[in-house]
Amino acid sequence: MDPLSIALFTILGVFILVLLGIHIGVALALLSVVGIWAITGKLGVAVSLLNTTAYRSVMDYIFAVIPLFVLMGILANLSGATRDLFSSAQVLFGRIRGGIGIATVIANAVFAAITGVSVASAAVFSKLAIPEMMRLNYDRKFAYGIVAGSAILGMLIPPSILMIVYGVLTEQSIGKLFAAGIGPGILVSIILSLGIWLRVRMDPQLGGQTEVLSAITFAELVRAAIKPWGVVLLIVLVLGGLYGGFFTPTEAGAIGAAGALVLTLAARQLNMQSAIGVLSEIGRSTASIFLLLIAAQMYSRMLTISGLASHMSEWAAGLPVPPMVIVLAFVLVFLLLGTIIDSVSILLLTVPIMFPVIMKLGYDPIWFGMVSIVAIEIGLLTPPFGMVPFAMKSSLGKSASLEEIFAGSMPFVVLLMIALAFVIAFPSLSTWLPSVL
Repeated sequence: MDPLSIALFTILGVFILVLLGIHIGVALALLSVVGIWAITGKLGVAVSLLNTTAYRSVMDYIFAVIPLFVLMGILANLSGATRDLFSSAQVLFGRIRGGIGIATVIANAVFAAITGVSVASAAVFSKLAIPEMMRLNYDRKFAYGIVAGSAILGMLIPPSILMIVYGVLTEQSIGKLFAAGIGPGILVSIILSLGIWLRVRMDPQLGGQTEVLSAITFAELVRAAIKPWGVVLLIVLVLGGLYGGFFTPTEAGAIGAAGALVLTLAARQLNMQSAIGVLSEIGRSTASIFLLLIAAQMYSRMLTISGLASHMSEWAAGLPVPPMVIVLAFVLVFLLLGTIIDSVSILLLTVPIMFPVIMKLGYDPIWFGMVSIVAIEIGLLTPPFGMVPFAMKSSLGKSASLEEIFAGSMPFVVLLMIALAFVIAFPSLSTWLPSVL
């Protein structure tokens, strides 16, 4: 069997193993070894390459950014920063119909700048925002959709684990990817907020009731602005230093983690029990991501040895269709895969194949990264296995059903598709800021 056929069979094998419930990292590593063994005819070469990849693929200094940003998000949440953000946004927007929904979007957008994980955002705001919306008689499905839709900002607004993984896989600047996420992140926040406002305006019963009808006083405005001062200062310090050229992404992660630790200590939320919990959580998260990265590097090397990546690039470039059709086909693949597997796994499966094609077609790799992340995140809201609704169900327990959460998410999927169309049609939304930094 020729190398191209072997590579294609291994790709099919990965999908079959994932659907059977095998961990994506195990599936990628196993079939990479099998593929290289079949191509070279030497098991020793395959095992040796696996050993080398496992050691070298995560030895780079840049990989320290992953546990550092994860630690920053965990500590910031432990300090109570999320509650402060939501309560401040509630003061600013809670006096209008649908205002708590808009406040949830705004708070989620700010929280995204310290967590970088959509599933975490969904779990946190299910406990913070859903009870408040239920108290104000919001439509149940509408409330679930607000939290689910705004949760995807966790992976879009920097720092983002998806951006780090994409940067590692494609050898793109993580700092530029972080900068590129700001434009699409703001766009998605605006579209979601406008969508909530319009839906409540057309059907006032969706938005329940407003708690206070009087205008906000200057004193209340000042208190709302001051309350989350710690986390806002942390975000300004980390992202400002990163974009200003004072820190590398890894240094920014270290400074962010240190700042989050200060906030946690100031809030007196760190004790022996919580410290053990933080260390356990960061260990689990980091180990899982590193296993996936090692497996993905092995998988990418197998595809390179087989010649599939270069063959796919030549084939796609020669198709008698506009290049944008190929990009849209990739977007469709992201959306479909998002219904069955998690976002990091989607990147690991697809980017080694898609990225050479994108480069051959002449598209900007930073722009394609933003398109990929938005599309993948939309998939996380869709049935049957969208990760965000499952995270919300786990957080809410028996008070919510998966069917209601998925149903409430569908209108927000439409809004996010509109945002994706803008990101695709106007590349400068993603590329302008990185170009000037």
